[in-house]
Amino acid sequence: MARSSVNWSIHMVIAAWLFASSAGAAIPQLDANLPIQLDARSSDVDYKNNTLLFRTVRISQGPLSVEADEATATGLDFNDSHWLFKGHVKITTKDGFLKADEARITFLLNLLSAADASGTPANFEQRSADSLTTGRARQIEYRPSAATIKLIKEASLSDGRNDISGNTLLYNLRDQRVIANPEDQSNEQVRITIAPKPSEAKHP
Repeated sequence: MARSSVNWSIHMVIAAWLFASSAGAAIPQLDANLPIQLDARSSDVDYKNNTLLFRTVRISQGPLSVEADEATATGLDFNDSHWLFKGHVKITTKDGFLKADEARITFLLNLLSAADASGTPANFEQRSADSLTTGRARQIEYRPSAATIKLIKEASLSDGRNDISGNTLLYNLRDQRVIANPEDQSNEQVRITIAPKPSEAKHP
């Protein structure tokens, strides 16, 4: 593989061309009118302090689901509640998933508003009709309404042929665009590895 190490200047560098060969992938369609279902092996509801504890829990809404070994929450009102999921956390969408050791998730107006995940590492996968994008980092910030995934600390992204790594990468799920801001890199380099295209066979 050909390798390219790039020292970024003070302006923003956008590596949109990295995944230019991939068709735009669909993102989960959010619909607050869909019912939210919670399934758990056990629960402990403290009505006095408005706290909840669930074990082997799965929360689903349409094609979106969150599951973990354990979850604690500030309340069952998905109009505005904060959750902490621990152990084998998996957020699944129609076109991919995010896996982590732990995730703090906010539900707002009956929708998953934000997910801040961590792991060793945490990782995600997004599929489209003709492409597969994977990423990993110590921390992943998922914002469904903005269709973005922010990878922080030991971050890397790959489309199966090209790779990009750095301290912090912002990936737009809708546009399949990667943004690496120099001020987010903590004096580290961003590295792009580009696999050479197969040469066409020549016929006499």
